[in-house]
Amino acid sequence: MKKKIDIKTAFLIVFFSFLCAFLAGGILAWLGTFYAQSYQKMMTFISFIVGQSIMVVPLFFYLKIKNIPIQESIRFNALRSTTVWYVILFSMGLVILSDELDKLIQVFISTPEYIVDLNQLLKPKSFFDGFLLVIVVVILAPLGEEIVFRGFLQRILEKQWRDPTRAVLSTALIFAFIHMNPYWFFQIYILGIFLGFLALKTNSIIAPIILHGLNNFIALLLSFSDSNDDSFYLWKGHVSPWILIFSLFSVVIGFKYVNQKNLN
Repeated sequence: MKKKIDIKTAFLIVFFSFLCAFLAGGILAWLGTFYAQSYQKMMTFISFIVGQSIMVVPLFFYLKIKNIPIQESIRFNALRSTTVWYVILFSMGLVILSDELDKLIQVFISTPEYIVDLNQLLKPKSFFDGFLLVIVVVILAPLGEEIVFRGFLQRILEKQWRDPTRAVLSTALIFAFIHMNPYWFFQIYILGIFLGFLALKTNSIIAPIILHGLNNFIALLLSFSDSNDDSFYLWKGHVSPWILIFSLFSVVIGFKYVNQKNLN
């Protein structure tokens, strides 16, 4: 007989997972303030790595002591190579369209000072700093967050509520709140919906991990680039029209494949 996890327990596990990640990363970042100024940024990145790594520990510990299969509980299922390529195509297009959406929002709402300060905080001073930043932002954050949200929480809600749409929307809402970023709340919520859609349709967290990782990687690159000059990617402060057209086709083609094929 399979053991079931109720919704209350699932929410408590998610809350405790992020509390542990926040405390572990925060304590290490605080200890880093005692180091020389030249090492503080490196310690900040290391604190991010520790926090993101610890995030999944409470979940895995609970599943282990309850003797519940971890792989099944977090939806860690393999995908066909064809599906992976369509997910990448869909993800690339969606990330670029999201970037343009962000630029349109900036026309009406100026970027808050704390976002600018955050970009400066994350800007690496050395190759090693950059390496650590890529590890945490592109690999560990997508992996940990997708395991907890789309792999574990959304799966529990789908089974308990028997309403996949409600489960996807609710998980995306919590995902947006947990980032504690009012300026990007809407964008994060929309991203969360697509992450949930991919997890639901493929019955695997590999697909949302791909989207999440590509989103963070491209966002990282764009945050350190000069957005005022026209280039291959930019045209008058916005994404080049031909790139937007390509991105739109990528999203449509990828969406049709993921939505219509039997990928489970």
